[in-house]
Amino acid sequence: MSASAFANEPADPHLWLEDVTGEKQLEWVRSRNAACVAALAGADRFKTLETRIRGILDSKERIPMVTKIGDRFYNVWRDAAHPKGLWRRTTLDEYRKPEPAWETVLDLDALSVQEGENWVWHGASVLEPQDRLCLVSLSRGGADADVVREFDLEKKAFVADGFTLPEAKSRVAWRSADSLFVATDFGPGSLTASGYPRTIREWTRGTPLPTAPLVYEGQPDDMSVTAWRDLTPDFERDFVVRQKTFYTSEMFLRRDGRLVKIEKPDDASAAVHREWLLLELRSPWTVAGTTYPAGGLLAANLEDFLSGDRTIHVLFEPTPRTSLISFATTRNHLIVTTLDNVRNRLFTLTFRDGAWQRQPLQGLPEYGTASCIPVDDLETDAFFLITASSLQPSTLSLGNVGGAAQTSAPERLKQTPAFFDAAGLRVSQHEAVSKDGTRVPYFQIGPDNLPADGSTPTLLYGYGGFEIPLLPGYEPIAGAAWLERKHVYVIANIRGGGEFGPEWHQAALKAKRPRAYEDFIAVAEDLITRKVTSPKHLGIKGGSNGGLLMGNMLSMRPDLFGGIVCQVPLLDMRRYHRLLAGASWMGEYGNPDNPEEWEFIRGFSPYHNLDRERTYPPILITTSTRDDRVHPGHARKMTARLEELAKRVLYYENIEGGHGGAADNRQRAFMDALGYTFLDRELQ
Repeated sequence: MSASAFANEPADPHLWLEDVTGEKQLEWVRSRNAACVAALAGADRFKTLETRIRGILDSKERIPMVTKIGDRFYNVWRDAAHPKGLWRRTTLDEYRKPEPAWETVLDLDALSVQEGENWVWHGASVLEPQDRLCLVSLSRGGADADVVREFDLEKKAFVADGFTLPEAKSRVAWRSADSLFVATDFGPGSLTASGYPRTIREWTRGTPLPTAPLVYEGQPDDMSVTAWRDLTPDFERDFVVRQKTFYTSEMFLRRDGRLVKIEKPDDASAAVHREWLLLELRSPWTVAGTTYPAGGLLAANLEDFLSGDRTIHVLFEPTPRTSLISFATTRNHLIVTTLDNVRNRLFTLTFRDGAWQRQPLQGLPEYGTASCIPVDDLETDAFFLITASSLQPSTLSLGNVGGAAQTSAPERLKQTPAFFDAAGLRVSQHEAVSKDGTRVPYFQIGPDNLPADGSTPTLLYGYGGFEIPLLPGYEPIAGAAWLERKHVYVIANIRGGGEFGPEWHQAALKAKRPRAYEDFIAVAEDLITRKVTSPKHLGIKGGSNGGLLMGNMLSMRPDLFGGIVCQVPLLDMRRYHRLLAGASWMGEYGNPDNPEEWEFIRGFSPYHNLDRERTYPPILITTSTRDDRVHPGHARKMTARLEELAKRVLYYENIEGGHGGAADNRQRAFMDALGYTFLDRELQ
């Protein structure tokens, strides 16, 4: 395909729908929303289901997850009385009680009324170790862009004339009590092609932000830049990161007014903990005659490394079916989370006598999820352990590295109640064989005794991108809406995800993207071969990159499915890189402006691969007007194209909600009820 061929492309008749807030466009949205509500919300089951889901989301029995600041534990709580949320705090002794006494720090509902805004909580960054001042991030309607405002935890009030940033996709970090590192929208030329900041400034309290001195400037085609100060006592230092692409970066230590580059592979992720530099490898790295494998976790003494010493400690080395998921730091230890054939396994690492000592954590489910969150990595070796499985509600425990939790189960603090009846259900793991012979695992959750006649309504979920693994955790909404009815729910661990490390992800990058779709098709076909279900009873669901997966299943194998739910999706791969954050994903999909790359990208661009002569299963497409990550134009234009071809499509666009699709529990319950009502209708 020649470059001139682009000039001969037919005009996009639905391009006008990319104007997000135009009145004509929103009228188009309202019309489709009304048709969708008329088709689904009037069903007998819809209201019952919506009420049930809302009850789960608002339940006072949910675990109130906490973050330690100073000597107290903070939680953001949403329920029917507080849909936007209460930021509140308590002590550890109180938290151990079934009904802790909470002190309200900030009432988001009252603030929204007072300021006439629909504020959605996006977190708080505290100044350590003083633990009094913090930067609160608030989003209008759930968009990625935030307003940042300084808050005093003792006075429980925003700081008058304190640090404040207008709405932007900012990267902000404390440097001292009176200065910040700020990467934000400083005006024309200050953002990357992906819409993220490309300049960092050091802002001193009481001075105008535009006059803040420049710390670092990235390139226009970088993804973003950021800076932060490590506030660990005795290890205080500044770092700058240039995120060149989604998967490549450069890291600098800022010392004596200059930036010292840390010599690592561009595609390796770097972190620091006390004296240690920690590296996660995405490709093999040869250092001083030794090659370390992709997917490994390495440690080196940072100061020695900067001086040229290449003494490397291997903390984790992958195998074909084991991979690194993440690691976390306590004051004196590391906690490493891995996957062994898509099952969580955790262990601790302690540097002692010149070597890293490894010890497993106990009390993890066979099939399910387990994750650790350090309580306070500056002061303690305590950690929260969250475990769950598809049929076992989440449990929150408190452990201590080096304590009794190393040889026995940690102290149980909270447990979610059972939100659905799991009697007669079981979890099993299976494998499908993809087109190229690759074994693709998947989890099946459903009745222990299935009729072997293909009659069971089955929902297959997938994602397959950005090295993100899918695990069978406790999903109360899926349980109440689907499993409780003795239907089957399936999680596909297709390539493109992170189930088996970087190579599993890289096997579906760019021109190899179809491997992810072939894997998903193989799982669907295996379910049919095993007579779990049949095409008329098999539905699929996915969002974001998973929405692109859904679009490709519609265009590639419409014969396999009885219904599709496609959420906040990418679908027009010709223009995705020109819309919002899309340019940052070219490392995943390729560059459509390169004719050679468009040649293969076009093959997985659902918007371009619909055929008037083909029969497609019904599809429900949902998005959000306030999604400033994946442009709602993808969903709008795909819907318009399907309508143009007289195909069965329903569309709903939530006016708020950001990339999550909903701004509060009421909206989420409504959106989930739409999806499951649609599947009920189509797969019976």
